[in-house]
Formats: sequence, structure tokens, C-alpha cells
Amino acid sequence: MTTLPRPRSTSSSASTFSPSPSPITPRTLPTSHSDGTFPTHVWGNLVESAHTGGVIGPEEKRIEVADGVSLRTLHWAPVDPGEADRPAFLLVHGLASNARLWDGVASQLANAGFRAISVDLRGHGQSDKPDHGYDFATITNDLLAVIEHEGLDRPVVAGQSWGGNVVIELAWSAPERVRGVCAVDGGMIELGTHMPSWNACADALRPPDLVGMRTSRMEGFIRSAHPNWPEAGIQGAMANFHQRDDGTIAPWLTLDRHMKILRSLWEHRPTSLYEEIVVPVMLAPADTGQNPSWTSDKREAIEIAERLLPVSRTHWFAPADHDLHAQHPDRLAQHLIDAVADGFFSPYTEDN
Repeated sequence: MTTLPRPRSTSSSASTFSPSPSPITPRTLPTSHSDGTFPTHVWGNLVESAHTGGVIGPEEKRIEVADGVSLRTLHWAPVDPGEADRPAFLLVHGLASNARLWDGVASQLANAGFRAISVDLRGHGQSDKPDHGYDFATITNDLLAVIEHEGLDRPVVAGQSWGGNVVIELAWSAPERVRGVCAVDGGMIELGTHMPSWNACADALRPPDLVGMRTSRMEGFIRSAHPNWPEAGIQGAMANFHQRDDGTIAPWLTLDRHMKILRSLWEHRPTSLYEEIVVPVMLAPADTGQNPSWTSDKREAIEIAERLLPVSRTHWFAPADHDLHAQHPDRLAQHLIDAVADGFFSPYTEDN
């Protein structure tokens, strides 16, 4: 299915957030902790435990989205689906990442009675890797094709980092197809505002060359950097790489495709879209606690988003890594579940 992009508003806010290189490239792997808990939750008038009878998944499925391009998707579902009107969740990763970093969140959602689908976007993970289609319009159309193929009735779509900007674009361009979106430490990234020169941006955020690094060295580095991450998060981070027969790795996302996405992100202006987004937007920013100036800029960007978005709520994670969905899957899943239970993610209508 093809959806033509809507014309953007030309207005924008004076101050926006532009991340340092580490959030969107694997230059560094930050450290922090996960408490590993998953509290009880309320669905409608029912008080349930986190476990509702088991989880089916992940089951892998390839979905053709456009022009012969197919995406690898992972499907999680409860053994007992329970309430028929529970929305599904579609989970979108960040730049140079992959669907497996959502495993912890997806399994928690399924354990609570929700269907969850994570996707390797084009060029990433085990999805097809064409040389074209890395702009926001094509990426959002890919997601709409997944929604259509799976017959999802206005899912909640969550995206992290670049994926957060993608779900903001999706909420703006196709509000009738989603119940709401959640931007996880993303959705407010405006690289071009703070780096007016594309060449300067490209130089600053060009990813390191990891091709040929020993697999064992990378895994050891990830484990030492994240000693208290859930195992699903560690394995999700390793899934960013093709683990080759010779014992070395190569990022699934090639450098040229990485830079194409970075260029589209540099051009993206989510603040010009906020006021026109009619579906609810949850913001889940991370505060590492390590860079007060950076955190101040991010808080200002979140305040702008809260002021311009018609319907929003914010849940700060502090201290937390940029990949907070891998670090704190239980907490993030609980916020998503609660937002359905309390009506924040209410079904879309023309009157919303």
C-alpha cells in the first residue's frame, strides 16, 4: 500500500534537541542497571497478575512491503488472548539496531494479554537490504504495509531513537491507522537545528568501523558495559551484527545505508509536525545522569513537545541508557499497558 506524504507545516520551535554521537551510533555503550521487576497492572475493571497463562513466540514471519522488499517480523502473543478489543503493539527499533532489542518489552506485553510485533526495518537485521527507500516516507509506508498485512486495527506503535522520529512521522501522516504512538528517547531529534551543515553532521555522527571485530570481543564489551542488563537485552544488542563463520562480526546496516538514514534524520523536523498530530503521543525520554548540559537540552525539547502536542504524556527514565527499552523492558511495558488501561491510548475517531 502506498500513502502519499502530507505537506508539512513550515513553523518550528526555536529550541530542539540534538543528541551527541553515542545515542544513534555505536561509538559507546553506556552502563546502567535494570531492576528486573514487573508489577501487577489493571486492565479495565480487572486486576491481573503479570502472567496470564503463557506466551507464544517469538514466531518469525517475513512480510513483503513494497517492490519485492520483505521485512523480518517477530510475533508475540498470549496463549489466552482475553479481551477481544485489546490493541496490538508494533515495535520499531532505532538506527543500526534491530527487532530483538524489543524482546523484553514484547514478551511482557504478550504476558499481559497483548499481541506484539517487532520489525527489522529495511536495511537492518534480517530484513531485505535494498539500496533505496531510507527516507521517512518510505519507512512509514513499510510500517503501514505491515499493519495492513497483519490486519491490525489501529495498533499502538512504539519506536526508539530514530524509530521515535519515525513513529512521530507515522502519527502525523496516517492518524487513522494508529491508536497512538510512543517515542522512546526519540521523537524530538532535530540534528539539523544544532548542526546546520550536513558535512559537519556526517563527520560527527559517522559510525565506527566494526567490520571484522571478533564476535567474542564485541560480546565481552557489551556484557562489561551492561553488567546488569537482562539477558534479552544483551542478545538483542548482539543481534545488531551478522556473526560470521570466521568468528568476526559485521553490522547488518552497511555504512552507506547508515549515512542515508542519518541524512534523512538530519533533515527531519518533528517540531513542525507536533501541532497537527491528533492521536495520543507518549514520550519516554532517558536521563543518563552523566551530562547535565545534554539533559537540560533534552528536557527543553520535551517541554516543547508537551506544549505543542495536542495529547501527550511523559515518563522520564532516570538514570537510564538510550536503549532503555532493552534496559528497563518491564517498566516501559507497564507504562504502555497502563496507557491502554486508563484510556490514554483510546481508539481513534474523527472527533479526536
